[in-house]
Amino acid sequence: MHDVVYKVETKKDGWFGGKDSSKSEERIILKGITGSVYPGEMLAMLGPSGSGKTTLLTALGGRLGGRLQGSITYNGKPFSNAMKRNMGFVTQDDILYPHLTVTETLFFTALLRLPNTLTNHKKAMHTEEVISQLGLTKCKNSIIGETYERGISGGERKRVSIGQEMLINPSLLFLDEPTSGLDSTTAQRIVFTLWELVHGGRTVVMTIHQPSSRLFYMFHKVLLLSDGNPLYFGKGAGVMDYFSSIGYRPLVTMNPGDFLLDLANGIYSGESEEDNMSVKHDLVSAYQNNIADRLKEDLKEIGSQVTDIVVEDKRFKRCSTTWWQQFTVLLKRDLKERKHESFSTLKFAQVIVPAFLAGLLWWQCKMSNLHDQVGLLFFYCGFWSFFPLFQAIFTFPQERMMLTKERSSGMYRLSSYFMSRIVGDLPMELILPTLFVIITYFMAGLKPTPGHFFETLAIVLLNVLVAQGLGLAVGALVMDLKAATTMGSVICNSFLLVGGYYVEQIPGFIAWTKYLSISHYSYKLLLMAQYRSEETYQCGSNISCTVGSFSMIKMVGLDHKGIALMALLIMLVGCRLIAYAALMRVGVTR
Repeated sequence: MHDVVYKVETKKDGWFGGKDSSKSEERIILKGITGSVYPGEMLAMLGPSGSGKTTLLTALGGRLGGRLQGSITYNGKPFSNAMKRNMGFVTQDDILYPHLTVTETLFFTALLRLPNTLTNHKKAMHTEEVISQLGLTKCKNSIIGETYERGISGGERKRVSIGQEMLINPSLLFLDEPTSGLDSTTAQRIVFTLWELVHGGRTVVMTIHQPSSRLFYMFHKVLLLSDGNPLYFGKGAGVMDYFSSIGYRPLVTMNPGDFLLDLANGIYSGESEEDNMSVKHDLVSAYQNNIADRLKEDLKEIGSQVTDIVVEDKRFKRCSTTWWQQFTVLLKRDLKERKHESFSTLKFAQVIVPAFLAGLLWWQCKMSNLHDQVGLLFFYCGFWSFFPLFQAIFTFPQERMMLTKERSSGMYRLSSYFMSRIVGDLPMELILPTLFVIITYFMAGLKPTPGHFFETLAIVLLNVLVAQGLGLAVGALVMDLKAATTMGSVICNSFLLVGGYYVEQIPGFIAWTKYLSISHYSYKLLLMAQYRSEETYQCGSNISCTVGSFSMIKMVGLDHKGIALMALLIMLVGCRLIAYAALMRVGVTR
């Protein structure tokens, strides 16, 4: 890397605490970082919070967009997708599926990231080798776990995250705070594992906040940052001698990591803010005078001194697996992860209990009570719009971090992920409404012929799929659960209001809104599945009326069945296309 600078624009606060888009200021996050790291070396980037460590690591890993200046090269070559697939990047947060075991987590990663030249059996063997190398054998059959479900420990979770990247045998391995939140013994075990990888010829670059003395002396090179400025770049063993040579010697024997962190915060002998700023200024000046020029000279000679840092293997020039392989692996992983939730007792109770309650309320409702029968059909529309919509809204916001992580590493195509999620949700999306209709249909005494029943069921299932698509689109567009659920509730209630049941005479200037309503078309089709215009019902004492003349049916009409069906099919496809287009903008750079 040579003279790397990164700038961002931040909007200033406007009236009432909002952001004024017309006023912005430029902030420099990285201020001219230069340096190099070779195969068989471990580089540790130190500094206080906000010093730019993670930003620089993200830039080195090819995952930072925006106003990045300077050059970052890998053996003299710019970043490419082929290199990305042969790099490992471990984020600070361990983004893992909580209900998969350690072995399942790593094996699914191997299936997606390792090339087709390896059979599934060899991929499984490679997974076992990584598990053994990282010391995960004892917990390999344990689930990852989450807040409310006990799983493996924090150190084991970190090693699983590292294992996911080690599966591809990366030439470069980037890690963001791999020891964060771990005790000193576990942290040392993880860094020692990385140290062994380095001695195998790999290059490891990590950020670390405050390493212990034992960890510090394992680093071959150290980069110290303060407010985006480099204060030191060089051998880890020489860092204390360097600062002593410029007049900054620790007053007492202390951990080098603690001493460097104090210097990066401007703390040496003075305690005032002015003294702190003076220390930082002196250290930046000393770096420019003593280190900067030497690093630039080293970069000029790097082409003749280093071997290939990133091997451009032909295996990694394209996606390692085909679209169909990605789809099937993602589908299997999704079904394993979500089966505990999809087939839970609570999920069934949420549907079965309202079904029996509705069946009892509409118990053997006769044709003479046409108003009540029509109400049941509209209840179908309302219940099976809200339920699938709110289930689908949670899909993409909850998986945003996982999608960003895996797509950034080039693990699979967005289309294969999208299709796997849609297909994976189908079993419960279709089983539950089928049970609901079976229970309520016959308890309520609707027409018992197979034709009427299966047509009603098909329309309810179509309504479910359209509502699910709308939920996917809202969730993907908003990507914030609170805002998405509010937006979904407003849309769904609006569709019900103009669906044709609550208001018989909608004013002409707003009557067009019913053509946007899922409930309107589903309600219309459900009415046509049960009734014909010329049918009669008992509308009074010894008085028969035609169904088509009933006010609540007349307004919706029992004609243009094809148009209503086509409208729902267009919504079915259109909402999913909107959701897919919205996902294309989620967190994948370069």
